[in-house]
Amino acid sequence: MLGVNSTGLLKGQSINHWETVVYNYDTWKYFIGASEPDPLWRILAFDDASWAQGAGGFGYGDNDDNTTIQSCMSVYIRIKFNVNDTSEIRSAILNIDYDDAFVAYLNDFEIARVGISGVHPAYNQAGNDHEAAMYRGGQPESFQIDKNKLKICLIQGENILAVQVHNSSTTSSDMTSNVYLSFGINSTTSYYRPVPFWFVAPGDFGSSNLPIIIINTEPGEIIMDEPKITADMKIIHNGGTLLNYLTNPANIYNGKIGIEIRGRYSASLPQKPYGIETRDTAGNNLNIQILGLPKENDWILLTNYNDKTFLRNYLAFEIFREMGHYAPGSFFCEVVVNNEYQGIYLFTEKIKIDKNRVSIADMNPDQNPSGDYTGGYIFKNDYYTSYDSWLSNYSPINKPGAEVHFVYHDPDASELTLQQKNYLKDYVNNFESILYSPDFTDRIRGYLAYLDIGSFTDYFILGEVTRNVDAYKKSRFYFKDSESNNGLIRSGPPWDYDWAWKNITENCIHFNQTDGSGWAYRINECEAWPVPPSWEVRLMRDRNFVNEIHDRYYTLRKSILSQSHINHIIDSVASLLNSAQARHYEKWKILGINVGTPESGNQPLTYSGEILKFKSWISTRLGWLDANMVGRSNVKSGNYKPSCKVFPNPAGENIYIESDTIISKVELYNYSGIRIAEKTDCNDYYVKIGLHNLGSGFYIARIYLRYGGIVTRKLLKE
Repeated sequence: MLGVNSTGLLKGQSINHWETVVYNYDTWKYFIGASEPDPLWRILAFDDASWAQGAGGFGYGDNDDNTTIQSCMSVYIRIKFNVNDTSEIRSAILNIDYDDAFVAYLNDFEIARVGISGVHPAYNQAGNDHEAAMYRGGQPESFQIDKNKLKICLIQGENILAVQVHNSSTTSSDMTSNVYLSFGINSTTSYYRPVPFWFVAPGDFGSSNLPIIIINTEPGEIIMDEPKITADMKIIHNGGTLLNYLTNPANIYNGKIGIEIRGRYSASLPQKPYGIETRDTAGNNLNIQILGLPKENDWILLTNYNDKTFLRNYLAFEIFREMGHYAPGSFFCEVVVNNEYQGIYLFTEKIKIDKNRVSIADMNPDQNPSGDYTGGYIFKNDYYTSYDSWLSNYSPINKPGAEVHFVYHDPDASELTLQQKNYLKDYVNNFESILYSPDFTDRIRGYLAYLDIGSFTDYFILGEVTRNVDAYKKSRFYFKDSESNNGLIRSGPPWDYDWAWKNITENCIHFNQTDGSGWAYRINECEAWPVPPSWEVRLMRDRNFVNEIHDRYYTLRKSILSQSHINHIIDSVASLLNSAQARHYEKWKILGINVGTPESGNQPLTYSGEILKFKSWISTRLGWLDANMVGRSNVKSGNYKPSCKVFPNPAGENIYIESDTIISKVELYNYSGIRIAEKTDCNDYYVKIGLHNLGSGFYIARIYLRYGGIVTRKLLKE
């Protein structure tokens, strides 16, 4: 059986051992980018006699530099090395620790790039912000150059490795460029030097109980953060208890994709997250069903570098789904990119409008011939630009003077007309004007005319159970259907929970406490950016809203949020990933090391230790919430009868139902006992029912309350 050896390449390529030909501390030539270098600087024949030289590791500011240079936007470095016999080199790995962006060339062929665009970026071009890792105890990032690419760019004899490193701004406080080049040798002969102590490649990978995803780009193509490039993707999954082998034919998908690096912070980590579009051979979007996920073409490969349990996003999605809402569907898989093993990923639906995802009206002209611009919309609080967002009229209650921005998500800003943008902006502005008014709790004229209470209470509970630092400030989604479809603002779906379920070392009392205390919704009391609105802070001043949270939380604690139910999900996933996690942590040597989220406390040395720590954190957090949950019970005992008004009565074209407990469903019956109308998924204290299709006469309204009560009221339609 073929498999992937310690290079991430197929075993049939027979690498005997690894050696390093270029170290960061070797003597390099360098040129500080105060102007454009000679265009030939990347080739071997270029005369670099006028360039300065020094020990590699050029930069400033982090005390990780062998040669300290002046503050600059870019530095160009090059080093010559000899290759004795190219036939014995099966693969190469470029390791680089950088701040902030770079492009690397081998004999003028691009071999790696992160954080900067352009064929040959200009000397004064800024890169994306990225912090170096080694001075913080981390590892340099790894970029594999396989045998086929080496045939093109590696030559017998003298070669040149050239790298341009760029800062994110002229005022950046630091810069780093530590570069290593290592070769996989197919014989026992030693030509170069031992690999660095941290050099670890993944173990043999030939089979998995998880689906296997294999992605290959065209030779010379680099996956970047926009635009998507075309690649090939295979998905292997034999089903049931059968193992999946790298050598199996692709049986789930075998075709073209568009692929790009996605995310912001997660994209700066060594294991890269990807956005994927399934495409046909002509390059058009291809809607397909993948392993139980309904047909679509937009998918996400979420990484787990920042979450050593692999569970934080998955568990949040699962809980919100069990609460009765849409959350992105997903499955765990192992991924190989360009013959290099990349570890465990969560293959996930992208949040977008679709009948099987966020199921609201589609304003695409083909689906919306009437031109209704009242919905649907998905919008969010997130990182923003002036083009893709609008500025709220209101600063947060608990952060006066701060600016709050809302981002158009789907349709995005480029797809919306000015009329559509203004409608959504005005709708949210009108809602906020009522929310922050003295009469915001009025059951008819208050915020209930704009918000879906059921989704907001459940999103609040999820954010607090997980104590997610990102629950409100970024990747915080909302959606609104058209007015004809009860176009209230709904909260969700959940996204970005890899910083949740843990104690982080940020200077904020709501997230760094080890006793389980803290309120995620009060994040504006810390240095939060982007700045979230204070909707939940304001809603905490409505007795009915906080009492609804109270009752919903304690009801869920008996089922979905019970420790036993949560532990069952955790144990099921941990068992599923038992074999794959060992390969993942051979690839990414991060167990016992504080990487990604700055997490407090000792880091477990084993995967089982991570799982135990995760369960313990959840138990501590739930214990604190049990003792401190907001509100008091709306659910009365004994002879208590819920308040439930139906008006006007006699009625005309509409009736309104108001209750002191959330209404789940309303049924209308005629006097013969036949059900003639039904309104489901109300999730509100205040419900409007249209009667225009009913004739005059007496009817019975059967009102279902969220916690099991049923109230009946008689009404007359005139």
